[in-house]
Amino acid sequence: MEKNLLAKIYEPHDIEKKWYAFWESEQLFAAQDQNEQKSFSIVIPPPNVTGVLHMGHALNNTMQDILCRYRRLQGDNVLWMPGTDHAGIATQAVVEKKLATQGLNRHQMGKEKFLEAVWEWRKQYGGTIIKQLKRMGASCDWKRERFTMDEGLSKAVRKVFVKLYQDGLIYRGHYIINWCQRCHTALADLEVEHEEIEGHLWHIFYPYSNGKGGITVATTRPETMLGDTAVAVNPEDDRYQDIDVSLSLPLTDREIPLIRDQYVDLNFGSGGLKVTPAHDPNDFEIGLRHKLPVIKVIGEDGCMLAAAGAYAGLDRFECRRQVVQDLQNKGLLRKIETHQHSVGHCYRCHEIIEPNLSKQWFIRVQPLADKAIAAVKDGRTRIIPENWSKTYFEWMYNIKDWCISRQLWWGHQIPAWTCQDCSHLNVAIDTPEKCSQCGGSHLEQSSDVLDTWFSSALWPFSTMGWPDNTKLLKTFYPTNVLVTGFDILFFWVARMMMMGLYFMDKVPFRDVYVHALVRDEEGRKMSKSLGNVIDPLDVIEEFGTDAFRFTLAAFAAQGRDIKMSNQRVEGYRHFINKIWNAARFALMHLSAEHLEADVKVKSMLDRWILTRLSRVTATVSTALDTYRFNDAASALYQFVWHEFCDWYLEAVKPALYNQSDLDTRNSACRTLYQVLQKTLILLHPFIPFITEEIYSQLPGEDGSVMQAAFPLNKEITPGDSQAEADMNLVIQIVSAIRNIRGEMNISPSLTLDVMVRCEKQSIYKQIEPCRDLIINLAKLKSFKLLTNGNIPHTVATAVVTDAVIYVSMSGVIDFAKECLRLEKEIQKISKKSGGASKKLNNGDFLSKAPEDVIQRVREKHTTLIEKQQKLQANLERVKQMMNDE
Repeated sequence: MEKNLLAKIYEPHDIEKKWYAFWESEQLFAAQDQNEQKSFSIVIPPPNVTGVLHMGHALNNTMQDILCRYRRLQGDNVLWMPGTDHAGIATQAVVEKKLATQGLNRHQMGKEKFLEAVWEWRKQYGGTIIKQLKRMGASCDWKRERFTMDEGLSKAVRKVFVKLYQDGLIYRGHYIINWCQRCHTALADLEVEHEEIEGHLWHIFYPYSNGKGGITVATTRPETMLGDTAVAVNPEDDRYQDIDVSLSLPLTDREIPLIRDQYVDLNFGSGGLKVTPAHDPNDFEIGLRHKLPVIKVIGEDGCMLAAAGAYAGLDRFECRRQVVQDLQNKGLLRKIETHQHSVGHCYRCHEIIEPNLSKQWFIRVQPLADKAIAAVKDGRTRIIPENWSKTYFEWMYNIKDWCISRQLWWGHQIPAWTCQDCSHLNVAIDTPEKCSQCGGSHLEQSSDVLDTWFSSALWPFSTMGWPDNTKLLKTFYPTNVLVTGFDILFFWVARMMMMGLYFMDKVPFRDVYVHALVRDEEGRKMSKSLGNVIDPLDVIEEFGTDAFRFTLAAFAAQGRDIKMSNQRVEGYRHFINKIWNAARFALMHLSAEHLEADVKVKSMLDRWILTRLSRVTATVSTALDTYRFNDAASALYQFVWHEFCDWYLEAVKPALYNQSDLDTRNSACRTLYQVLQKTLILLHPFIPFITEEIYSQLPGEDGSVMQAAFPLNKEITPGDSQAEADMNLVIQIVSAIRNIRGEMNISPSLTLDVMVRCEKQSIYKQIEPCRDLIINLAKLKSFKLLTNGNIPHTVATAVVTDAVIYVSMSGVIDFAKECLRLEKEIQKISKKSGGASKKLNNGDFLSKAPEDVIQRVREKHTTLIEKQQKLQANLERVKQMMNDE
């Protein structure tokens, strides 16, 4: 590739587009099915086919990409398996909404035509998020992209269903399930979002059938009383020891028994509990224990059924209002209380779900969960941060059977056929032609589809070709790490653990890294209702992908949510620009001759920067090996911005421009080349686009930075602690002089006379070889090492390790003018600090203002006071120097 000088300004968008196309065309993301290299694999948490990129995706995929690019640089054979999830409920809803704009619905179209429309939608729009992930720089092996309903995964789904059924782990039965009237399907417990809402508690009087008294029961759902089949009391409740009569169910002509069950809370209300087995999961269990009849009064459309008598046909909430009114009219409503309680909502449409009796398919999960628990306990799989293990165990120990059937058209249709002749259930991988029991040919397949999470639970091995024993599976399973959000730890992670162990006899991943949330700059969860959602694509458009990626990595501390703002990304855009400008300067001084390895490093400066490079290499490697992305990013930022750019590039300039000593110049150029090249490799996993662009301009480099080798410490230099100590002293001295310039308002262009007195003779010896370097960096006229003699009075003083710095002020500043300037500045600061102090002493402000506002005022007040104290100290120094002069 032809080398050109970098443009003056880094413009990311064209560069990003160019290099992503290059990586794909050169197949640099491709994994090898089998080779001699160490393998490293990650499966992408498959985004919904309906999805668009949000902050959670951006963080999750940036972390995965960092790990994959890092491992490629380490020489590993890396597979990052991509794909999307068919998202049963969400996709069907999207397509139905689109059809509604054309005046159509799925029932008018029929199932076959509707599914054709869904597949067409998926073909046209289903790849949106994949394109957006590519915009983020995701280096997945895209030629292997999978879909949870592609042919191979469908084969795996059927195989798993049949095996679990044959092993007695899948069964069908009547159970209370979570039913969404709007989506018209069952939901697993995990798909129900519970929210605290303010409702009511209705206290209803149930008369004894003998007319002598009764029991008052409380309920949040009075419409369900029409399906009551008992009232329960605790067997230890003394109030009901001698009562052995039935009760008249209000608003009906039915009598129901009084039963005794330990589940009933002795201390709540009257101690009576209405039992509605068809519409409450706890009541269902009570009903099983007492063999109570089950009366379903609410239908799947949310309307009352014929069993509700006079209320049949009413919407459930309209029925509630009517029931309450009728109870009041009959004098049976004893009390209505405002009641704060948790109500389940559909995670997709947010409709209030209805516990309802239904015949569904379930997985008996406890035997599977036991193996998944053991795998984390014995360390075969680690959950990081470790505190999430506790959450994982708590859920797994209390796991309930998983309802896997959904009443949808889009999804994996359950491979079960009922014989219309003998009612036998035929479960098979391939569509049967005859009933296995009677030989009849009248078979009808179950219309239900499987829960979306069923197919995605097989993702780590089904995407690699299972149930076939492929080379890919042998090479990359188990995967090395799963990067995921805590919100799908149970939806997905636990289920993959169960399925992987059962069907592969191995854990699906060795590590599970659980990352935190991306919140807004005030720490609030992003939501459309709050209007605080930040679109990753907007951020990329404004600041570039690299700046956005580095921001995410820099703030991704384990167990700590990320507070995101455009200002933070803008700050790291400055970092990207800093890298660009530094590389542009370096490339002006580098040519192919500097690649010669026999040039010996001579200067302390060269030895120092190579030692620092060695140190940061070790830090980054260790941090990425332990998923401490922020530590790696922080180390790189510190090294690149401060050590390489601020100190080394400034300090090395005299050597680079030195035409009289070619050995010194060539040594400096060689070191500069080596440091720039290795630094680009270290940065590449975080900021792939700019590093590729700069790397392509390095003399002697023809390949991609992706094909470079991650630097080993021994390839750079053994640590030179003496060079570090020497340069550290230089930095302290120069920084002290620069601070005095700033404090005394001295122009940067004005050269100064400086003296230094050391406590130890060894410090003089350390400083002496660095005098020219200090003079250059601090812009000095003279730099004297004082071993005796008097110190002039008009000096500004600073103390560093084992040395005192004296900067002569004589002829440098006008003391009177400086005193006047400082006094004015102190007055201005004092006025501001007084305003902040007044607020903090105002009781109304402290009692009414939000805590974050009060905290900002406190921080502002502290900063102003500290600044005022520094200015006052400077004023006293200047006055003293003015008097001395």
